[in-house]
Amino acid sequence: MSLESIDLIIIAGYAFGLIALATVISREKTGRKKDTADYFLAGKALPWWAIGASLIAANISAEQVIGMAGSGYAVGLAIASYEWLAAATLIVVAKFFLPIFLKRGIYTMPQFLEQRFGASVKYVMSVFWLALYTFVNLTTILWLGATAINTLTGVDMMTGMILLAMLAAAYSLYGGLKAVAMTDIIQVALLIMGGLIITNLVLAKVGDGDALAGFAKLSAEFPEKFQMILSRDNPEYRNLPGIGVILGGMWVMHFSYWGCNQYIIQRALGAKDVAEAQKGLMFAAILKLFMPLIIVVPGIAAFAIEPNLSKPDQAYPEMMKLVDPGWRGVIFAALIAAIVSSLGSMMNSISTIFTMDLYRPLFGRDASERQLVRVGRITSFTAVIIALVAARPLLAGADQVFQIIQEYTGFFTPGIVAIFVLGLFWRRSTEIGALAAVIGSFALSLALKFLAPQMPFMDRVGVVFLICVALGVGLSYLQRPAGEAKLVRLGDVSFRTDRAFNIGAVAVCAALVAIYAFYW
Repeated sequence: MSLESIDLIIIAGYAFGLIALATVISREKTGRKKDTADYFLAGKALPWWAIGASLIAANISAEQVIGMAGSGYAVGLAIASYEWLAAATLIVVAKFFLPIFLKRGIYTMPQFLEQRFGASVKYVMSVFWLALYTFVNLTTILWLGATAINTLTGVDMMTGMILLAMLAAAYSLYGGLKAVAMTDIIQVALLIMGGLIITNLVLAKVGDGDALAGFAKLSAEFPEKFQMILSRDNPEYRNLPGIGVILGGMWVMHFSYWGCNQYIIQRALGAKDVAEAQKGLMFAAILKLFMPLIIVVPGIAAFAIEPNLSKPDQAYPEMMKLVDPGWRGVIFAALIAAIVSSLGSMMNSISTIFTMDLYRPLFGRDASERQLVRVGRITSFTAVIIALVAARPLLAGADQVFQIIQEYTGFFTPGIVAIFVLGLFWRRSTEIGALAAVIGSFALSLALKFLAPQMPFMDRVGVVFLICVALGVGLSYLQRPAGEAKLVRLGDVSFRTDRAFNIGAVAVCAALVAIYAFYW
């Protein structure tokens, strides 16, 4: 066992402290019961710092910490495009998407689609998102988290997954989004601290005690690991196709994840107003600039220290073994924090979509607020049980799990972004056009995967997105335009942002230009 008594004490203290804090935060005043706004949107009172921190905590989980470090081991710094371009995406979402969503007063993304297009689009997308979150996201988080536990302690995979699921359920089931978002402040602080510790340690090992010298040595000895734009002869070009990363499908994937994804955007929907939500997303964008330092760089350093690992996804757990007892417990707790915060967030999003978009309109029109909250809790618990059962069959033979997730979610993201863009910004789009884009996304992606197997999946995402937009536009003309009640009236929405937001946007974009120019 690689964890010693002091490590176990630290981890246990973190777990009990997290549950205790979530319980205190979740308590209501005497005689008051949680309603759906409390449970699913934190009473619409989240401050900007909680929104930003919770966005990062929900996003940075096992597939990022372990999966992206594994891709850093195999690919290098180019994988950081997922983090750095996300910063720019968050700015666009904050300025142009959020004002519309908050103006509509929605709980969920399917609810917006129903308001804009109709019930059929809502039901199709609700089922899709529930399946994606349960069979892809939950399973991945549990599997990779258990991989780290197994590497460090020898605990078998199923036991590790059960322990993670129990901890996530213990702190999130009762309190809902408020418990998740407010405890995420601590989760993010722990995640960043643990990440900086392991980055400093592995770089110092490479540099014979000097972390800066270690980074310079990595850059000099492995220059291929520090190329942001991969050439066609690079074996990883199929996953990160050169200039296509910053000109094509990566943006589609980011707008789907950060702008149209219930799992992420739910925090912003819980803000007290648009300005607070925008500040939260700006805070998250700034934090995104630093994420590769604590996730990707340790993977690159692992390549120098342990070049013969059987799987790239073993890189981060192997580097954790190098940390001294005590600090190892802190880093392990940070990894657990990343995992359970994402599990809690995902469980809450699953319960929100199922309860508000499927159960209430189909079975619970007369259900009380208390009954709806109870259904939400049962749904969360059921989803995590399903994920526990499905994880091994789906992921046991996977190599770079992070890349696998991106490719297979890429079957659906083109259609998702297409219908949101059309629904938000084109008045003439209709229900038939939206359904065509969603269904066409999967069908076209599947066809291209087999008919053009040499095409990098990210290029495929970009091509399918353009076709889906064309389908949505063309088929919308087969149906009469929607009534005024369904349309998004952009004239009623203010897209103005304050001076602090604008300065932050310029600073983030300037930093991205500098990074890409230096590592091109």
